[in-house]
Amino acid sequence: MSRPNAESRPDPWRSPVIVAQIPDTGLHRKLEASAIERQAMAEVAGLREVLSAQADLEIVPKSGGRFQVTGSVRARIGQICVVTLDPIENEIEEEVDLVFAPEAEVRKMADLIEEGQDDAEPPEVIDPPEAIVNGIIDLGRIATDAVFLAVDPYPRKEGAVFEAEVTALDPEDHPFAALKALQDRKKGK
Repeated sequence: MSRPNAESRPDPWRSPVIVAQIPDTGLHRKLEASAIERQAMAEVAGLREVLSAQADLEIVPKSGGRFQVTGSVRARIGQICVVTLDPIENEIEEEVDLVFAPEAEVRKMADLIEEGQDDAEPPEVIDPPEAIVNGIIDLGRIATDAVFLAVDPYPRKEGAVFEAEVTALDPEDHPFAALKALQDRKKGK
């Protein structure tokens, strides 16, 4: 998952979990972004504001050093209507279901997928797992990505409709009017 300006700025909402400390039974976390985190999210996403952002996530260990993260992310964001330019608010609710694997395994899978691109008929490829970087899964980043992916890039105020100004065309004003005038003159002679 990539975000606008993801490389140039630090993650606005962080909640790292060290995978070595996740019990075999899994881990449940409820998160709520602070005012500072919400302001940073709004700046990175180009939003007017992020009024609230919460995540309810479960991390469950799987075989092979993998972890599955499931749950939901909710946010209320402030945007500008593309039609009326009025400030509006939108609710976001996104489900999360991601698998994380050790970085080396993710790199190997990426190489295998790339090698498979040479086949005449590409096999059906499932999404590769996300990488566990430095032994950490960042739940804040997962929640931020979910919010950013759900943002409507062209938000509209309820009932707002773009109506282009239509002017009635002069029936004599068209691309072939000059040819028609010449033709009419010929007929008139």
